[in-house]
Amino acid sequence: MPELWELTKLIRSKNAGPFQLTFDIMFKDSDGFQRALKSGSFTAEKIARVYGIQPESVRLFHLDNVSTIKISIPRRLPSGDACDTDIYGGQFHSPLVRMQV
Repeated sequence: MPELWELTKLIRSKNAGPFQLTFDIMFKDSDGFQRALKSGSFTAEKIARVYGIQPESVRLFHLDNVSTIKISIPRRLPSGDACDTDIYGGQFHSPLVRMQV
């Protein structure tokens, strides 16, 4: 079973405002994209488990025409909070990189 990074050309996270994170998972081709979708790895429940949040707070988008999965989740802390470890949200994608698909 391949890891997500093997099927993608880009996996990134970033802020979507001070209270949300968004993840872009861009696949090398349609075959890898379809494989990931069929793997069952990209459900609200699985993403919620990875990030320790409630499934109902996960928003998933499948962009077939560009072989991309977008995910939005709430930040645990607002961007810029004194305890925030990543003000730009650029490192939150790391748990997804080695996900089995």
